[in-house]
Amino acid sequence: MASVPSLASSLDRRIADALSAALPEVGTADPLLRRSDRADFQANGMLALAKKLKGNPRELAAKVVEQLPAGDLIKDVEVSGPGFLNITITDEAIVKTLAERAADDRLGVPFAEHPGTTVIDYAQPNVAKEMHVGHLRNSVIGDAVVRILEFSGEKVVRRHHIGDWGTQFGMLIQYLIEHPHELDHEGEVSGEEAMSSLNRLYKASRTLFDSDEEFKARARRRVVDLQAGDEETLALWQRFVDESKIYFYSVFDKLDVEIRDEDIVGESGYNDMLAETCRLLEESGVAVRSNGALCVFFDDVKGPDGKPSPLIVQKSDGGFGYAATDLSAIRDRVDNLKADTLLYVVDARQSLHFKMVFETARRAGWLTEGVKAVQLGFGTVLGKDGKPFKTREGETVRLVDLLDEAVDRATAVVREKSEKLGLTEEQIIERGAQVGIGAVKYADLSTSVSRDYKFDLDQMVSLNGDTSVYLQYAYARIQSILRKAGEARPVAHPELALAAAERALGMHLDQFGENLAEVTASYEPHKLAGYLYQLASHLTTFYAECPVLKADTPQQVENRLFLCDLTARTLRQGMSLLGIRTPEQL
Repeated sequence: MASVPSLASSLDRRIADALSAALPEVGTADPLLRRSDRADFQANGMLALAKKLKGNPRELAAKVVEQLPAGDLIKDVEVSGPGFLNITITDEAIVKTLAERAADDRLGVPFAEHPGTTVIDYAQPNVAKEMHVGHLRNSVIGDAVVRILEFSGEKVVRRHHIGDWGTQFGMLIQYLIEHPHELDHEGEVSGEEAMSSLNRLYKASRTLFDSDEEFKARARRRVVDLQAGDEETLALWQRFVDESKIYFYSVFDKLDVEIRDEDIVGESGYNDMLAETCRLLEESGVAVRSNGALCVFFDDVKGPDGKPSPLIVQKSDGGFGYAATDLSAIRDRVDNLKADTLLYVVDARQSLHFKMVFETARRAGWLTEGVKAVQLGFGTVLGKDGKPFKTREGETVRLVDLLDEAVDRATAVVREKSEKLGLTEEQIIERGAQVGIGAVKYADLSTSVSRDYKFDLDQMVSLNGDTSVYLQYAYARIQSILRKAGEARPVAHPELALAAAERALGMHLDQFGENLAEVTASYEPHKLAGYLYQLASHLTTFYAECPVLKADTPQQVENRLFLCDLTARTLRQGMSLLGIRTPEQL
């Protein structure tokens, strides 16, 4: 089905036509339409036009009103102040537009006019290391942005740039060679068991590395073997990667984020390109040798001493820095994956690094005019005390512990409410996971990406306030009403007059597509979360003021059921785009 124009866009076009008819000499003009507290909309464009034409704005506004016949769309127009138009929409137009949305699987939301290819880099854990609270935001934000972009029609290529290369692997592999049974398992292992083995091995190898100079020398030689592609060394390195993936997938599964094997292209995936990347940068003069290292300098980037602080692409000992890998990844993503947009969901504290990497890629001609590179730099997860989130012992919080606690808290809330619903133990556990993980994701996604936020589980699993539980409960409440409706069905009745709460709910439902367009263009999931919270708030007011099943007439019952049903579908679609599930009963 074709997309459904919003009431705002229909009205905007109607007023623009009236402006052209009233003042043919101005051609097309922007009515400057916005939502208003005085009416449904206010058009302020007459003021600017009158200044341009040196005329009276109220007289101009009156001419425009003459060209705006009341009828199917416009109920009332009032000229106020210096030529503002206060416009009220007909109830019929609201319900008809919503009926068109309801008839479409996409709720009338159009696909993007010019979709392209976006490569998004997110969810970047490190091999042989536990995922901690710092891995929460890039996974949750990245997953939501992928869903939102794909819904818009964009071709999205996921990339998980895992830390799977570097000097610590010499230490780990050498230790495994000398203690060959450390990673041996019988049968399948859980993610926790896999991580436990890796942790034990990492600590033992680190202790030996720090205390035994001979082992340290053997470990360093092993790094050289790894970088040279020695077969035995690579095979053992692969064991670490595979063991880590068992663990990663268990955590991502708990977080309800889909990670596919083919999308994992870690640091090692670009090894074959590093030397060429350095050669091309040096030959083109973009990078220069400084004290033996290959560097790119920037006029506006200085160190604490006031001297230029370069991007180091290759170290003086011949080793490659992160910049070489990131620049090689850009070449691959633009040349081979044909990306128009490169998105990086990476901690805001790496902003300077990415600013220099992007600028270097532009100078080298790898980021061309038609390709944009954007870092979605996210803020820090804080504890209730407003400081970076740590355990009582001062250690970084393990992500799996944080998720388990959220699910436990949510399950307790669901269990408390379950007696009325008659939920089975299995249903309580399933809904507890959906509510707990939804609470964690929503707290993250309802905050602007760049801002820090406090991790407060008590607030997150509350039924009151701006929480996912409030939204999930709103959805479940509508499902309960629809189940109780008996023979009455959700049917739109455009001929009926609407109560104030019905109009407010209907007008907000109509803005779903416009909100998504803005969220998609700016990569700001918190604006979608805000829209959904307002939708649930409108529903709460509607529910309190407008009896649904006990409405005055059968037609009114059907119309209110229709509004409920469309609200539920919009909530479900919006929550799904944030990666949050909506239980049918809660």
